Amino acid sequence: MIQLMEYPDTQAIEALLRRDEAKAANVDEPVRAILDTVRREGDQALYDYTRQFDGASLSALEVTPEEMDAAWEAANPDFIRILQAARDNIESYHCKQKQEGYIMTRGAGVILGQRVLPLARVGIYVPGGTARYPSTVLMNAIPAKIAGVGETVMVTPPDRDGGLPVDILAAAKVAGVDRIFKIGGAQAIAALSYGTQSVPRVDKIVGPGNLYVATAKRMVYGLVDIDMIAGPSEILVIADETANPRFVAADLLSQAEHDRLASANLITDDPDLAEAVREEIETQLSRLPREEIARSAIENYSAILLVQSIEEAVAISNRIAPEHLEICTAEPFSLLPLVKNAGSVFLGHYVPEALGDYMAGTNHTLPTSGTARFSSPLSVEDFVKKSSFTYYDRKAFGQIGEDVAAFARREGLEAHANSVQVRLSSQS
Repeated sequence: MIQLMEYPDTQAIEALLRRDEAKAANVDEPVRAILDTVRREGDQALYDYTRQFDGASLSALEVTPEEMDAAWEAANPDFIRILQAARDNIESYHCKQKQEGYIMTRGAGVILGQRVLPLARVGIYVPGGTARYPSTVLMNAIPAKIAGVGETVMVTPPDRDGGLPVDILAAAKVAGVDRIFKIGGAQAIAALSYGTQSVPRVDKIVGPGNLYVATAKRMVYGLVDIDMIAGPSEILVIADETANPRFVAADLLSQAEHDRLASANLITDDPDLAEAVREEIETQLSRLPREEIARSAIENYSAILLVQSIEEAVAISNRIAPEHLEICTAEPFSLLPLVKNAGSVFLGHYVPEALGDYMAGTNHTLPTSGTARFSSPLSVEDFVKKSSFTYYDRKAFGQIGEDVAAFARREGLEAHANSVQVRLSSQS
């Protein structure tokens, strides 16, 4: 059963913050070996690792147009409609994030500016394993398309027959993914980072994955850009006496079923609600297909914390900086200005976190493990780079040149100063 604790017990807060206990064993050495092998051997290493880790013997790594057409024909028409509706909502939300460059002048003869340029090629990692996520395809590919990325390259592990789930391929078609490869794990990250005979090298890798994928992304950062190092999924619910315990329990379990290391916490000022949620969690757990996974997360990395006030609950939430924050109170918008650290905030009794995962339009790729203190959800901005430019004409340069040279000499950089001085001398 989920733990019930009372604030200001310091151990209660430590329990909610103990994300370090959810860290799995160090896998640096095997991941580094996989990266090195793919860098040296290219496609052959990908075939070998796919046979070893996924049990699939592939004749080709890339999904063909014929496979895409067959998947589209086999896809459930109603699910295609849902995918298209989700795409439209995601597009309408993310279009607002698109940035433009600017040009400014500072007197006669001076022009400064900034250009916003899309990345040329982006890799999207879509997990396999215990669950498949067509939503991940939409959430990562659509902002990239809005940003103007030239080519999106998706990687995802195949099943033992060498195929990919119909729903994943249908989502890729709806989102406009350009190329798809049947590779997963650290080897997929290596292929996107170094390039192989079949897989093109990308500029940035986005998308969630297991510990091996996360470790590989960390290791290749600098060679390519990455979105973030995502930890186990987490949710924090702040609720008062107006909350429905069935709703709250269901929302906590919606994250607990992701992973044995997931964290699902409730902070409330109502003891009756706390007890009712505890009972509801046990009732609903027994009905979940992924009960074993969810129960492990609930019993090991989750808690209910009783506080004196809802404002106190928000203050504690800001310390935790949760990935998902639900505010299930009578007046949720009154608390929103108090929220300083959260990946995504869900307001009211009829806004389960799952709404954001799939259909609302906000992005579900979010900072975890307290990193919402300084980082943000995936957005269009993640798929662009910025470049500045400067122009001075002869007269304008002559007016500022002596100051530039003096600044350079204060730093002991005479060649810098000289690059200015030779131009000033040519004007006299």
